[in-house]
Amino acid sequence: MSAWKDLFLDALRGKTYDFTQGSIRRAIVLLSIPMILEMVMESLFAVVDVFFVGRLGETAISTVGLTESVITLVYSLAIGLSAAATAMVARRIGEKNEVAAAKAAMQAVILAIGVSILLGIAGVYWAEPILRLMGGSDELIASGIDYTRIMFASNIVIMMLFLLNGIFRGAGNAAIAMRALWISNGLNIILDPLFIFGIGPFPELGVTGAAVATAIGRGVGVLFQLYILFFSGQSVIRLQKVPFRFNTTILRRLVTIGSGSTFQFLIASASWIFMTYLISNNFGEQVLSGYVISIRVIIFTILPAWGIANAAATLVGQNLGANKPDRAEQSVWKAAYYNMLFLVSISVIFFLAAPQIISIFTDTPGVLEAGIESLRIICAGYLFFAYGMVISQAFNGAGDTYTPTLINFICFWMVETPLAFFLVSRGLGPASIYWSIAIAETLLAVICVIVFRRGKWKLVKV
Repeated sequence: MSAWKDLFLDALRGKTYDFTQGSIRRAIVLLSIPMILEMVMESLFAVVDVFFVGRLGETAISTVGLTESVITLVYSLAIGLSAAATAMVARRIGEKNEVAAAKAAMQAVILAIGVSILLGIAGVYWAEPILRLMGGSDELIASGIDYTRIMFASNIVIMMLFLLNGIFRGAGNAAIAMRALWISNGLNIILDPLFIFGIGPFPELGVTGAAVATAIGRGVGVLFQLYILFFSGQSVIRLQKVPFRFNTTILRRLVTIGSGSTFQFLIASASWIFMTYLISNNFGEQVLSGYVISIRVIIFTILPAWGIANAAATLVGQNLGANKPDRAEQSVWKAAYYNMLFLVSISVIFFLAAPQIISIFTDTPGVLEAGIESLRIICAGYLFFAYGMVISQAFNGAGDTYTPTLINFICFWMVETPLAFFLVSRGLGPASIYWSIAIAETLLAVICVIVFRRGKWKLVKV
């Protein structure tokens, strides 16, 4: 127990370690603990946010659900750029070239700023057509358009928060990434009820207040990240002396890797948007609200699991940079096994306690029934999903972003989407959508394992 306590404290302190040698289990724990805690806070915010918004009624929940279905496109770009930055930084750190790692990080920052400005302008201008396209009613659009516009206008803080944490993870500074998200989302949780309900001197903004709280909280988190990178010596990556100007060679490589990872997540996100569209247009607001609640609960456990997957990506990148492909592969299998144990435990809890969990957020019978059904069915695929997410991130950590992109396209757009559409058109109810999701995630894991065993990812140059 004493040894585990010391290991846990070392992980939280964020000491710099060489993850290309020594115990793989220790390396996974040192990277995973701060990454899991980082994602726990992200997932806790997602649940708390829908809890407060849920007090405003079904329309408010649906507004958040429809908007976030589209905002996932922003998240996809942010995660894509983050994956590219993680791969490049990790590879350079594994090669013991910290200067090159810092240069790659700076180019990623420049790229993210440019992309977020374009997205912000487009999202603010087309907010109303976006909500209408997603099936939003006139009432929903009237009450929720400001929420949508603020979320798009402030997308730069979403983009930068993900990207800079990807840089920290690639460098092995997982504890710094953890602190950034704890500051950001901790502030979100505090500000959410203040701006939504107008507590004390704060204005009562309703669902718009949730967007304001998110923008402020994540903005503060980004300021903390920038302070660490530019003014503090805590990070392996230091940007004080790196010029803020284009480096076309590095930018091209970032775009090449990042475009693959971005399309990878865009494909997955677009399929989730289509699932939301099907529910919104075929089953009404109560089912949509139940689905949104269940997805937030699922995110509460999926995000910590992504912490383990991100640890695998860092270990793959650094060990390939150190010319240790076998160690990289062993790291992935061990991380996937630990992830499976975690998610299977959660799936059992969700199946047995689904009514009690969903009832925390709503007491409307129709919403409650839809949320319980969604939660139980989707979590049935957790056993396989645990391996799928770790191996997908391992490909990304190696810089092979196109393999998981192709796998995502096959599973989500050649299986999940047509299957859901076909079953819904046959009048089989919302359960057909939930089963389509679980089946697609299971297939993704099987394909990932088969392709990973072939080992071509070990030969990718970054």
